[in-house]
Amino acid sequence: MAAAVQTSPVFLNPVETCAKAASLIREAAGNGASLVVFPEVFVAGYPYWSWITDPVSCSPWFEKLVRASILVPGPEIAIICEAARECGVHVIVGVNERSPVSLGTIYNTLVFIGPDGNILGRHRKLVPTWAEKLTWAPGDGAGLVVHHTAIGPIGALACGENTNTLARFALLAQGELVHAASYISLPVAPPDYDMAEAIKVRAMAHSFEGKVFTVVSCSTISDEIITAMETLVPNAREKLERRNSAFSGVIGPDGRVVGEPLIDDEGIVYAEIDLARCIQPKQMHDIIGHYNRFDIFNLSVNRAALTPVTVSDEPAAPSAPSEQD
Repeated sequence: MAAAVQTSPVFLNPVETCAKAASLIREAAGNGASLVVFPEVFVAGYPYWSWITDPVSCSPWFEKLVRASILVPGPEIAIICEAARECGVHVIVGVNERSPVSLGTIYNTLVFIGPDGNILGRHRKLVPTWAEKLTWAPGDGAGLVVHHTAIGPIGALACGENTNTLARFALLAQGELVHAASYISLPVAPPDYDMAEAIKVRAMAHSFEGKVFTVVSCSTISDEIITAMETLVPNAREKLERRNSAFSGVIGPDGRVVGEPLIDDEGIVYAEIDLARCIQPKQMHDIIGHYNRFDIFNLSVNRAALTPVTVSDEPAAPSAPSEQD
């Protein structure tokens, strides 16, 4: 059984947010979940300030977020790892990940945790969306990985990445059968943009195209967050309280919602995931198998980790003697 958490963090407090996540993991595991998915940058908050004011005015809030970012691995994420180990469940959680070498660089990262409490891997959001470019550095392909687990091959993308066809195909082509899609509530989108519906449509598209299960987890905006943003923009509440801004649920391999989703309200969505349901739909459209033309199409993915410097500590090998020596 999969559990999709829809809730808000303890704003800009990574330790308390990780403790909240641990409590929710225990609750979900107690209800039979073997996979628990949390929202995008759940630890410890989303930079809403970048959407409601100008870059100069919101610069102090960037520093607040940097101070609330975490290292992976590190003591904060260890709180969640311990809960996963204690409950024997798989966990995927979004974090603001601090660069280990830069005080001014953070990543929008999804962390995969196994039922033994060990970190299986991490995926850094490839392209921050629109105003997010003021906050996060782009990730690399090193985390574009499907993790083969006891509950099936699992991959994940953060928010707008689920619109990136090539990123999605890269995961499907590695055998993904369970996809985690982590989002944030975004009521500050254009007036004619239905965020909840957009989240659902993207999840349905991925599930139907790939014949996979998609577990969608979206954050909510707490009164704590709104009150903090009101210190920056007086009409922040008006901007951040629009309905139909969050959707969490599970989509089956036929593109349909499994069970009852959550829209805007806090809670945990549960759904059974039976991977055998992926077989029959793939008979018709298996885009990573017989329903493709790999002699015509070719996707190349660079999964090298990008670093600011390459250092060699090995001494230079002595040169071979020449014939004249």
